[in-house]
Amino acid sequence: MAGYLDIVHWVQERIENLDLLPGDKLQSENELSKIFQVSRQTVRHGIGVLEEAGFVNRVQGSGTYINDNRQAALSGRNRIAVVTTYVDGYIFPKTIQGIEQILSEHGYLVQISFTNNTVERERSILEDIIKRDEVAGIIVEATKSGLPNPNLSLYQELINRKIPILFINSYYPQLSVPHVAINDLQTGYLATKYLIQMGHRNIGGIFKLDDGQGHLRYRGYRKAMEEAQLPTGDKNIIWVDTEETKNLDLSKAKILHRMQGQTAMVCYNDQVAFSLIPILKESNIQVPGDISLIGIDDSELSKLGELPLTSIPHPTDRLGAKAAKNLMKLIKLPSYDANYEFETQVIERSSVLKIETT
Repeated sequence: MAGYLDIVHWVQERIENLDLLPGDKLQSENELSKIFQVSRQTVRHGIGVLEEAGFVNRVQGSGTYINDNRQAALSGRNRIAVVTTYVDGYIFPKTIQGIEQILSEHGYLVQISFTNNTVERERSILEDIIKRDEVAGIIVEATKSGLPNPNLSLYQELINRKIPILFINSYYPQLSVPHVAINDLQTGYLATKYLIQMGHRNIGGIFKLDDGQGHLRYRGYRKAMEEAQLPTGDKNIIWVDTEETKNLDLSKAKILHRMQGQTAMVCYNDQVAFSLIPILKESNIQVPGDISLIGIDDSELSKLGELPLTSIPHPTDRLGAKAAKNLMKLIKLPSYDANYEFETQVIERSSVLKIETT
């Protein structure tokens, strides 16, 4: 009498003989039951073994499909490459911890690299991953995602090799690759709407130019201002790049000039807001007496200074954990929709002054 192993060997032989090709649909459970004269439970067990080995994918409501042989090989690997921009103590360690904890619990080894937000370092890391060809998947934070990226061909090479890739925080819109991130457009919208609700009408913003998150947060700012029918002229907006965010003094004159006439500012993140306060203080501009600030990330910086910052939380470790779980699903089922964006809310502290309106 036939058993589940007969089904397993039969499918494997048909794949080896090219009778079944990648993407081909396997017979239904009923059909296989009749072919082998076994119960549907036995068929289901055999298909489960094939799926575990990476030979087939079961798609709910559709059927069972033959995997690419490359995918079967990848399913036997246990190393995941994690590539982020920085390793510093801002919000990055918690995100990495969230990734590492989930992957380690499921038996994966984690290979961590940092680009320092430079395309040269990103290229070097990607070339090494391609050369070694030993990872089952990649979790990566895009480098300067607001600018044209010269490394897209390397990502495309990885995609062609069917290595699952998942972006965190930011992503390259030119690539059809899923991402797990905070809802950046909503974040900029909520920050601005909060300031409007606090009575502010002359609201500016300081956003990161070379980062896709900065562009989305700016779009959220614009959306809230336009809904409230408030002015959104370019003179109210300050764009800074990665180097300038590390030292806002480089842009001090531009910042002070653009902030004239504003009662509140949406800051790209807590780091920018935190660095802005001493620049304003040197010019006898008080926060929140003269100008209110709202940050994004709800990092330790929002609580460390003399003035606790109103901010919007970044999911940090939860984002890392979600990214790890979604990548594992991608490894098992390449057609899985691994996109996810976290919703968020404002955490009120002392950096925003309520303006009474008449």
